[in-house]
Amino acid sequence: MLEELKEKVCAANLDLCEKGVVIYTWGNVSGISDDRKYMVIKPSGVDYKGMSSDDMVVVDIESGCKVEGKWKPSSDTPTHLELYRIYKNINGIAHTHSVNAVAFAQAGIGIPALGTTHADYFYGDIPCTRELTRQEVMNDYEINTGKVIIETIEKNKSDTMTIPGVLVKNHGPFAWGNSPENAVYNAVVMEKVAEMALKTLLINQDAYMNKYILDKHYLRKHGKDAYYGQD
Repeated sequence: MLEELKEKVCAANLDLCEKGVVIYTWGNVSGISDDRKYMVIKPSGVDYKGMSSDDMVVVDIESGCKVEGKWKPSSDTPTHLELYRIYKNINGIAHTHSVNAVAFAQAGIGIPALGTTHADYFYGDIPCTRELTRQEVMNDYEINTGKVIIETIEKNKSDTMTIPGVLVKNHGPFAWGNSPENAVYNAVVMEKVAEMALKTLLINQDAYMNKYILDKHYLRKHGKDAYYGQD
């Protein structure tokens, strides 16, 4: 079942490796079916090398149970499910342990919007969640990771498509998009702007960008009056 989606999700997972944001078995990508009843996700702990669409796992969105696949689904499956259940415009999710984004997550601070590269893709700072409590970690850790991402989105009144990603404190980045491949795209961009921000802050810890620059660069690529690119 969902053979086309399995191929897309597998290709998106392999793209994480190609783009250099994961190594070994780190990270995962998922995608949701058009009827939003099923999720396809990378198997848990399986190396990307030699991975094929046949290795992908199908999970029921409502119950969280595996319905097809020879492997166990990613350990982050409950986190992905929490996001899909709440945000109907999310069709793909990517989680990585990319170095620079993780550095911000481990520091417990968001990635600030300091320049136009960031502004082209994220309409503001990329937030970082609060630290999970001991109880949240010991009981339903992955579910609570999803819940704290949702809490952070709602607290910041973020739009999931204008800021398509969050850092989980002490953990790392989760990005999403309108497809699995778009989620990977946003994860790669997040890592690059994290690297730029980190280097910028090392040079000038007081660096900032005025909102009118943020507005100009984001809105020229997105929204009804966008004019970047070809018609």
